[in-house]
Amino acid sequence: MTSPAQATPVGLTDEVLQAWPLPQPGETGGKESRGRILIIAGSAEVPGAARLAGEAALRAGAGKLAIATVASAAMQLAIAVPEARVIALPETARGGIAPPGFEALQEAAAKAQAIVIGPGMQDEEATCGLVRMLLRGGMDAHLVLDACAMNALRDDAAARASVCITPHAGEMAHLTKRDKADIQADPDGVAHEAARRFHALVVLKGAVTHIAATDGRSWRHEGGNAGLGVSGSGDVLAGLIGGLAARGASLEQAAAFAVRVHARAGERLAARLGSLGYLARELSVEVPALLDALAPRAQRRIGFG
Repeated sequence: MTSPAQATPVGLTDEVLQAWPLPQPGETGGKESRGRILIIAGSAEVPGAARLAGEAALRAGAGKLAIATVASAAMQLAIAVPEARVIALPETARGGIAPPGFEALQEAAAKAQAIVIGPGMQDEEATCGLVRMLLRGGMDAHLVLDACAMNALRDDAAARASVCITPHAGEMAHLTKRDKADIQADPDGVAHEAARRFHALVVLKGAVTHIAATDGRSWRHEGGNAGLGVSGSGDVLAGLIGGLAARGASLEQAAAFAVRVHARAGERLAARLGSLGYLARELSVEVPALLDALAPRAQRRIGFG
């Protein structure tokens, strides 16, 4: 039974999103007017995750991108993503960002409107320590936690900032200490429970994706295809949420648009390339046109969106 605090999910369609327009820069607005995003991601073994998330954030419309990663991956990322400022940080023996690097991140974090942490990161203990440091810092930025970064909330009190977590069913089972089958049996209820417990927006990913806010509002999205179940797809989604939040969207709006656009990008690629075999890095290229199509007609006429 739906409790008074748990609203019936809103189906995410193009029509719903067109009636919920994203913030747009002014006609003379430069990159600063589109916000700054900090992506803390990657490792020596998985440096490409930082690239996937960072490029997705730029394709979503963020104005300035900084990527913070382990020193062993920094140079190749700086070459691969020339649009980004790349911050090289010391590494732990297990391939994570070492605590001495946390202080170096504080200035970049203070300037960002949105921060994404987790894609491709190793050393869960070090990653969770970094997340807790940022949460304790009283920052104003929206914080998107992906992969092992979400585990910072598992045994701690609820988040004290504007936080979004992006688990699939297996990760949600780990976070909530429940069986994966329980998650799959009631994804909407589990997403609401997690939103209340962690005081965070929950994007529970799957063939049907459920988004639950702390105040009981929720959204449901059906779409996409099996091709989206590929390495790096989740990194792209996290980057899209962060990029939309950086340009001024609320986390709820950023997540709703990102989930819909991510799925539609997969559908476009499947139609052109085949249902399986397209790559995660190809998703972001589809994003600007899809966002443009979701902009209200008045914005499209003057070139926004």
